[in-house]
Amino acid sequence: MERWRPPGPIVEVAAALLERIDDLGLRLALRFRAEIESYGTDALVPFESIRISCTRNLRLMVRHFTSDVPIDTGPPRETGRIRAEQGVPLAETLHAYRIGFEFLWSELVDEAHRHPAVADAMLVSLAAQVWSMAGEYSVAVAAAYRETTSELILQREHERSVLVEALFTGVIADPATLGEVSRTLGLSPTGRYIVVAADVPSPGREALPGIEAALRVSRIPSAWRLLPDQQIGVVSFPSDREAAVLKPLRRRGARVGVSPAYEALPDTPQALHFARLALSGLRGRISGVAQFDDNPLAMVVAAAPVEAARMVRVRLGPLLALPREERTRLLETLEHWYAAGGSAAEAGRRLYVHANTVRYRIRRVEELTGRSLGDPQAVLDLGAAVQALPVLNGSAARPPVGSAGAHGT
Repeated sequence: MERWRPPGPIVEVAAALLERIDDLGLRLALRFRAEIESYGTDALVPFESIRISCTRNLRLMVRHFTSDVPIDTGPPRETGRIRAEQGVPLAETLHAYRIGFEFLWSELVDEAHRHPAVADAMLVSLAAQVWSMAGEYSVAVAAAYRETTSELILQREHERSVLVEALFTGVIADPATLGEVSRTLGLSPTGRYIVVAADVPSPGREALPGIEAALRVSRIPSAWRLLPDQQIGVVSFPSDREAAVLKPLRRRGARVGVSPAYEALPDTPQALHFARLALSGLRGRISGVAQFDDNPLAMVVAAAPVEAARMVRVRLGPLLALPREERTRLLETLEHWYAAGGSAAEAGRRLYVHANTVRYRIRRVEELTGRSLGDPQAVLDLGAAVQALPVLNGSAARPPVGSAGAHGT
C-alpha cells in the first residue's frame, strides 16, 4: 500500500497547530484532569506529568501530518510503560488516548475551516489517517502497559519471596524493619500468627494452590514461599478465626503441618520448625492437616527420633519381639486402653471384645514389659512409648527433620 502523503493545505493546517501546541497540550491536560478519575488528583499522576505528556504526544501526532514519515510508536509505548508503573488502570490509559484523538481531530477540523484550500475530500482522507494513527497508538500503549505490568508482577513476587524467606530464616530482627516487612507482605503487624508447611506433590508444584486468594476472601492475610519439596506460609488472623484458616487447608487434600499460634513475628523461624514437626507426623499418609498442639508428645518424638526409638525399645522391646499377630493384638489393646482413660469396659466396647479380655491382655503386657499399669510412672512411660511407636513407624520412608536431606531452621 502506497504511503499517505499529506497535501499542501493539510501541511499548512498542521503547521498552524504546531505554533500553538503548548496551549493545546495544556487544554488537553485540563480535560484529562476533569474527565478521567485516575488523573483527577496528583495522587497517581502529577498534573505537570500529564501536561508534558499531552504536549509531547500532540506535537508528534501533528508533525505526522506535515510529512510522509512513518508513525513513531515509541512515545505511546513510553506512556504505556509510565502509566503501568504509576498504577493507572489500562482502561483509563486507553480512554485518555481516545479523548486525545477526539481532541486532535476537533482541532484539525476547526483549523481546516480557516484554510479555504482544504477540500472536503482532503478532510475525509485526513480522518482516515487520524483514526489509523489512533489504532496504532492504542495497540502500542496497551502492549507496553501489559509488558510492564508483567515485569512489575514478577519483580514484586520476587521481592515478596525474598521477604518471606527473610521472615522464616530470622535474618530480620529489629522492630522497624519487621514492621515494614509486615506491611509489604500485607500481614497484620500485631495479633496472632501461625506457620503452615505442606509437602508438594512434585518439585515446582504448589501443595496448596490458590490458598492465598482463598484466605484473602475470608480477610485473612498470608504470605507464602514455594520450596522444592514444601510450600510454607505465615498466616495472620484474629484469635477467633483459626477455623477459617484450617478449613481451606483441609480442602486442598495435601499433607499439611500447622504450628502453634504465636504473637511476635520474630518467633516465625521457631514456628516453622514446629509446623515441620507436625508435618513429619503425617508421613505415610496421603493427606491430612496436623496441628502441633494436637499431640505435642508426637511432635517431640518426631524432633528426636533416635532418642524416641531407644525409648520404644526399652519400654516395649519384649512386646515388639512377639509374633506379628500377637504383637498387633496387644498393641491395639494397649492403645485403646489409653484412649479409653484406662477403662477396660470402654476399651472392650471399642474393640468389640469383653472387658475381661482387655484385662487379660493388659496383664500380658505388664508381664512382658515388667511394668505395672497401676503405677503412675509406668503409665507415663508406656504411654509415651505407645504414642511414639506410630510416629517412628511412619517416618521410615523419609529422613527425620534435622538429618541430611531434611529441612533445618
